Amino acid sequence: MIITALVLAGLAALLHVYIFFLESIAWTKPAALKTFGTTREEAESTRELAFNQGFYNLFLAVVAGVGIAFAAASDPGTAASAAGIALLYAGAGSMLAAALVLFVTSPGKRAAAVKQGALPLLSVLALTVGLLLG
Repeated sequence: MIITALVLAGLAALLHVYIFFLESIAWTKPAALKTFGTTREEAESTRELAFNQGFYNLFLAVVAGVGIAFAAASDPGTAASAAGIALLYAGAGSMLAAALVLFVTSPGKRAAAVKQGALPLLSVLALTVGLLLG
């Protein structure tokens, strides 16, 4: 179950790297405009906010990625393994929390919130079950 959690966290991290790309690099390009349902004018006026938000998503992916690396490369029960598990909970848990905030506060963006939060939710659940059963 821990391996499943690591794979799901890795997929969530990759999704958040893609979100970083859309928000920080391609914010005014057609793909980002379509994905976020914004006009070119809206994108231009929110470029700085999106740039910052993109890096937030990148940093969550980095936290999860470092957690995956520590958890995968360490013997269970070691300090490095515990650090990896903690980083996985912090990274994937923060991704999930951000998706929940989007879901609750923006009814029109609930589909996006579900897409953003599904992998982190499954990762956190698999990690918890794996730790409880392991």
